[in-house]
Amino acid sequence: MSKSKNAIALAFAGFVAITSAAYAALPFADSQETPLPTLAPMVERTMPAVVNVFSRARIPVERNPMLSDPFFRRFFNVPEQPRERQAQSLGSGVIVDANHGYILTNHHVVAEADEISVQLSDGRNLTARLVGSDSETDIALLQVDDTSGLVALPFANSDQLRVGDFVVAIGNPFGLGHSVTSGIVSGLGRSGLGIEGYEDFIQTDASINPGNSGGALVNLRGELVGVNTAILSKSGGNMGIGFAIPINMARNILNQLSEFGEVQRGRLGVSVQNLTPDLARAFGITDRHGAVVTQVEPGSAAERAGLQSGDIVLEVNGQAVQSAADLRNVVGLMRVGEEVTLKVQRGSEQRTLSTKVKAPQLTQVEGEKIHPRFAGAALGNIVEGMPEFGRLHGVVVTAVDRRSPAAVAGLRPGDIITQANRRSVQDIDGLRQAVQGSGNLLLNVQRGGGAFYILLQ
Repeated sequence: MSKSKNAIALAFAGFVAITSAAYAALPFADSQETPLPTLAPMVERTMPAVVNVFSRARIPVERNPMLSDPFFRRFFNVPEQPRERQAQSLGSGVIVDANHGYILTNHHVVAEADEISVQLSDGRNLTARLVGSDSETDIALLQVDDTSGLVALPFANSDQLRVGDFVVAIGNPFGLGHSVTSGIVSGLGRSGLGIEGYEDFIQTDASINPGNSGGALVNLRGELVGVNTAILSKSGGNMGIGFAIPINMARNILNQLSEFGEVQRGRLGVSVQNLTPDLARAFGITDRHGAVVTQVEPGSAAERAGLQSGDIVLEVNGQAVQSAADLRNVVGLMRVGEEVTLKVQRGSEQRTLSTKVKAPQLTQVEGEKIHPRFAGAALGNIVEGMPEFGRLHGVVVTAVDRRSPAAVAGLRPGDIITQANRRSVQDIDGLRQAVQGSGNLLLNVQRGGGAFYILLQ
């Protein structure tokens, strides 16, 4: 959960809440003979495809290093302290392929889980395994072996959604079980919220509460339009502002997870910023939408295509680019080697450039090769394709053994180390220089929207 300046929390919540009066009211029947308007037939068809997800994880317990000394414990008669605790998570999921037993949910529902189970609408409990997960889009794919009686939801085309369309959210709020709420699409293309790396959210006023992460957002035909993910809230409960990942984006991730077990993102090799009205005037153009190229990486796919600093990207594969986030979302969801066609404005001319996206060149090392205190962690440079690229300088923690001293000290995957021993860190080489010859390490770490210090000793 991250807080805005107004202390409004962006809470991973999953969606859907207890049935209550919807914000978007349905018409009333005008006589006893007129059938009452109802969503019941559609809900009865779609409810069996939504499951409750339960996950358990063993988390290392932070404790004073002296308590690990047997002599200290015996001398002061200190009982043995637990080294880990169990954490449980509740969420929701959507069956998207009944034949293969595939269930779509959120990454944060099953992150670091040791055990995952799902409960079907008929009361059956099944053990599930994690096929793959993508933290950047907050999508995870589960699979169950027992596919008997499974019902999958058909996909809608989320690109055809309009503000004002009726939608229904189904999920497991507060662990109560299957619940349904209705509302409308309040907004489209929401980004810049800092919830995920790639953001293109559907905003809805359908009542949503904690426990519905990974639940279904469906249209009135019962087709899946989105995966419920987060809420905007002061209290952690529903305030009528919820967000869902569009199914077109989730389906792209689903296909890669089922095929590779991970997302193989393409890389264009550019830094971009939004085209503001002031920049548009400075470039002498009338268009107010697009992404301005600020830097082209040598040897990148962008350089091979002929892209230059100062170019304004207007379209990608025929899709209009409204902002820098649009460009990053489209390219970041492409597979390595996929062809990309760019329509760009260069001066007074418009040009069409083509290239193939490349695999990210992520420099990654085992932490203990940098310093013994990093044992159990994997560290990497921030590269294009990551949400921090162009915004932060530092070293990203790509993995941490949950039983390592680094994990016990509080280091987590996704953390960005921006300082080490009070020295700014730009990359892995800079981190190596900052910690060379040191005993304990004082790290300044950015996580989400906040920053704090961690001491590795």
